[in-house]
Amino acid sequence: MADSTADGVERRLPTDEARELLSLVRDIARREIAPSAAEEEAAGRFPRELFALLSRSGLLGLPYDPEYGGGGQPYEVYLQVLEELAAARLTVGLGVSVHTLACHALAGYGTDEQRAAHLPAMLGGGLLGAYCLSEPSAGSDAAALRTRAVRDGDAWVVDGTKAWITHGGIADFCTVMARTGGPGARGITAFLVPGDAPGLSAAPPERKMGMKGSPTAQLHFDGVRVGDDRRLGGEGQGFAIALDALDSGRLGIAACAVGLAQAALDEAVAYARERRQFGRPLADFQGLRFLLADMATRIEAGRALYLEAARLRDEGRPFGRCAAMAKLFCTDAAMQVTTDAVQVLGGYGYTADFPVERYLREAKMLQIVEGTNQIQRVVIARHLVGPESR
Repeated sequence: MADSTADGVERRLPTDEARELLSLVRDIARREIAPSAAEEEAAGRFPRELFALLSRSGLLGLPYDPEYGGGGQPYEVYLQVLEELAAARLTVGLGVSVHTLACHALAGYGTDEQRAAHLPAMLGGGLLGAYCLSEPSAGSDAAALRTRAVRDGDAWVVDGTKAWITHGGIADFCTVMARTGGPGARGITAFLVPGDAPGLSAAPPERKMGMKGSPTAQLHFDGVRVGDDRRLGGEGQGFAIALDALDSGRLGIAACAVGLAQAALDEAVAYARERRQFGRPLADFQGLRFLLADMATRIEAGRALYLEAARLRDEGRPFGRCAAMAKLFCTDAAMQVTTDAVQVLGGYGYTADFPVERYLREAKMLQIVEGTNQIQRVVIARHLVGPESR
C-alpha cells in the first residue's frame, strides 16, 4: 500500500492503520513541532511538553507490545514515523529514538513481572528515558566501561560516571550498563535505574555545536542503590543486551538522518524555485539542478536501505550488517546533503535566517552517535571477512 508525501514520492506502507498513523504524525509535526523548532534550538530549550503530547498520542512506544501500552507497529512503520519527526525537528526525532532504545532492554529481556510493573508508564505514561552505556574513557570501546555495581543483599550499589547521555539530567529512568564481574564484555550487567534515585546526579549539559535543544550530559552514580528486581537479564548479559539494542538504535539514527536530509532538500528546492539570478530562477541552471538531483538520490537510497534493514528485522532475520550499512550511509548522506543545501542558498545558507546552517551542524552529530561511522565500517567488514587477527 502506498502513501504520497508532500513532494509526490510514493511511500510503501503495510496497512491502512500505518497510513493513518503517518498522517497523524505529519499533522503533529506541521502544527506542533516545526513552527517553534528554530527558536527553541537557538535558545537551547528542550520541548518536554512535546514529548508529553507524543506520549499521549501513543508515539513513544510504537514498536513495542500493545499488552504493555505499546503500538505494536513493525519497525518498517516506526522508522518512517521517526523520519517525519526528525524532518520537523531533529531534537524530537532523535529523542524518540533514544527513548525507544532505553526501553529495549526491559521489553526484550525483562521478566513478565518487570514488564508489567514498568513498561506501561515508560511507553505511554509520559516518562522519558536515557540509555547509559558510554563513559569518559569508554566510547567506541564500550566493553571497557568502569561503572561498577556491587551486590549488597537484595540490591546493588552503583558507582561511576556515564558520558554523552542524551536526556542526561531530565530523564525519568535510565537503562544502565555496569560492571558486576571481571574485565571485558562478559562482566557487564544491565539495570533499570529511576531518574530520581538518591546518589544519581547530572553534570552541566555539554556545550555542543548543534542539537542545542537536546541536553547531553554526564551522569554520576555515587552509591546509587538499585534493587535486584531492577536487574535486566542475567548477570554478565548486559553487553549482549546493549549490542542488541544498538542494532535497532542504529536504524533509528538512520531514519532521523534521512528526515534531516529531506528537510534540507525541501528548503533548497523551495529557495531554488524562488530565487532569481541573471533574470532566471536558480532552478533553471543545470549545475544547480544536477546538485539537487544528487541530493534527492542520496535521500532515496538511504531511505531504501534503512527500510530494507527494518523489514529484515520485522521478519526475524539477521539485520545487524544492514543496520550498520544504513547508519553509515544515511548519516554520511545527511552530511553531504546539508552541506549542499548550504551551497544552494549561498551566503543566506550560512546565516541563521535560514534553517540549513542548523541542519548542517546537526548532521555532523549523526555521524558520531550510537557508534561512529568508522565503527560501522568495522562492523560491516567483520561480517564480510571475519574478525581482525590478534
